[in-house]
Amino acid sequence: MWFNIGNEGSCPPDIKGESGECIEKGLGLGDVTVGLPKQAFNIAEDLPGGLPYTPWAAALMKERTATAGTQDPHSKCLPPNFPRSYSLPHIQKFIQTPGLVVILDEFNASYRQIFTDGRPLPEDPQPSWNGYSSGKWEADTLVIQTIGYRDDLWLDMRGDPLTSAAKVTERFRRPDFGHLEIEVTVDDPKAYSKPWTVKFRQTIVLDTELVDEICAENEKSMEHMPHK
Repeated sequence: MWFNIGNEGSCPPDIKGESGECIEKGLGLGDVTVGLPKQAFNIAEDLPGGLPYTPWAAALMKERTATAGTQDPHSKCLPPNFPRSYSLPHIQKFIQTPGLVVILDEFNASYRQIFTDGRPLPEDPQPSWNGYSSGKWEADTLVIQTIGYRDDLWLDMRGDPLTSAAKVTERFRRPDFGHLEIEVTVDDPKAYSKPWTVKFRQTIVLDTELVDEICAENEKSMEHMPHK
């Protein structure tokens, strides 16, 4: 299972052998300081020049900024769509079978399917939170293309948009035992004037299992949010 721990603290960059102390305790995090990754707030934090908004997206961002993130679907217990999920502190479990990769997410017991049986992307997929994904292996890298997103998705807490016009390409690579690198390229002509690429880094979590994390159970936050 994999987890974006944000600040890796004392965790060594290559978790294996004698340097693997931070994955030998408890939930696999040891004495690591866990915090929200900066990409959870701004997916393009490390992107030179920031995101290339279209006029439509720039106007939308002004609206979302004015509501201070209170319209964030995630704050309303709605699904954390990919690729946003890679920046959130919820454990994910990858299941690889011939022809299919499934990602299980603790948040709301959600899932994503990635078909690896060679099928093409559909011409008119049913819009969904995670879209329709088809992938193939290029040497040691799993390359995934996804279309068919809903038109109202957020990529981070500040509200960077992902629309139904988007095609997202992900490149999964495991550089060592303890880490998973995910390169994400977003090509969304409705929201952005050109494609852009960001990278995520996941850390392995050993000796644990997924647990129920049902957001709406005993939810108390929405009643305190001023914008509804």
